[in-house]
Amino acid sequence: MTESEWLAQRFEEHRTRLRAVAYRMLGSLAEADDAVQETWIRVSRSEVSEVENLAAWLTTIVGRVALNMLRARASRREELTDVYVPEPIIDPADGTDPEHEALLADSVGLALIVVLETLAPAERLAFVLHDMFAVPFDEIATIIDRSPEATRQLASRARRRVRGAAPAPDADLGRQREVVDAFLKAAREGDFEALVAVLDPDIVLRADGGAVPVGASQVVRGAEAVAGRALMYRRLDLTFRPALVNGAAGIVALRDGKLFSVTGFTVRGGKIAEMDILADPERLRQIDLTVLD
Repeated sequence: MTESEWLAQRFEEHRTRLRAVAYRMLGSLAEADDAVQETWIRVSRSEVSEVENLAAWLTTIVGRVALNMLRARASRREELTDVYVPEPIIDPADGTDPEHEALLADSVGLALIVVLETLAPAERLAFVLHDMFAVPFDEIATIIDRSPEATRQLASRARRRVRGAAPAPDADLGRQREVVDAFLKAAREGDFEALVAVLDPDIVLRADGGAVPVGASQVVRGAEAVAGRALMYRRLDLTFRPALVNGAAGIVALRDGKLFSVTGFTVRGGKIAEMDILADPERLRQIDLTVLD
């Protein structure tokens, strides 16, 4: 086996972990795959004979690549829309695809990815690499050109924001599905009171409809406001299919046989506390629903 063949084999052994790092950093499977590919290009051109810990070295490289991608897209995204729902990972309602299990380890629900999107790029990197992948602060510091102590402070600040904005959801998937099904039943029947009863009083709904039409993307807060919006969608004649969205109970909505939206639910205390809806037609076209067949 040549050195290049050996390196390619070892890289493939770490690909799943690198993809998991990149997804947490970028909130997009397509961008995560691009980051992993760019990492391989850099690695294949590097001298690795003196690398003592290949896994750690690869993790820092993919982290640096993802950080650069985050910085490059930040201003562009702000110009497009004020509401951004990350790309969801969709699986059949009866089980997660083994390929997705590593991506969803540590309860990487859609609500958590949404919160990570609000962090500054350096904060996100420090939190993801240290708290999720146990990378030492001194190694992370070299990526963001900060001192280890400053890097520690970035991760601590990010940790506080994540804990405050994305507390742990109910773990029982069966119970999650019961709550989501009750929501859909109430919406179909136009039962406003039943809708409000299944929603947390402080529920937050984020709808990402893309840049156009104006008003397609918005944040709705409060049980009554969200219930009212749910009743409006009765007019659209949508077909709902149960699915797992980032490992939690979710739904895929079809209209005239075409993908209309993907909704992730966060259930806490037996109530729906968050709803994250991706309805951007351009981004929906990139989603493969064959996993549900």
